Amino acid sequence: MGKYLFLVFLVALIITGCAHVISEEMRRQVAPELTFKDVTQEPIKHQGKIVLWGGVIVECTNTQEGTQIEVFQTDLGFRGKPKDIDISKGRFLALHPEYLDCNICRKGRKITVIGEIIGQKTLPLNEIEYTYPLISATEIHLWEREGVYQAEPGWRFYFGLGLYHNL
Repeated sequence: MGKYLFLVFLVALIITGCAHVISEEMRRQVAPELTFKDVTQEPIKHQGKIVLWGGVIVECTNTQEGTQIEVFQTDLGFRGKPKDIDISKGRFLALHPEYLDCNICRKGRKITVIGEIIGQKTLPLNEIEYTYPLISATEIHLWEREGVYQAEPGWRFYFGLGLYHNL
């Protein structure tokens, strides 16, 4: 009996560990035929549709309307996690109605967002004017930072590469 209980617990743990970070209820509303490129070409045409996008945060700004997050778009992989940051189809803005601390939603952090397309917004991007698709974020998932973990003084753990002494 104890073996079966352990097995049931193990299967439940594996299933929940593999769950998507965005609720199933929201994911059912996503327009699967709608690509990021379609929306960037004609954001107004697609107003009201639900999209699931992700990428890397470029900038976070608190405004009167809420927290605006500029995201460098990347494709999503397993569990909705942004994939290769060297491949992108552009940028988008996610507007969350509540205050989010920009020290937490900081530049360089991976993010997954689901929400409704509410239009577009043109802002300066370096020396050009860039038109961003604008979505009203319903759910946001910030991914844990990746990189170097300081295990002990003088030793560093590089994810996927092992433990190395920092001379």
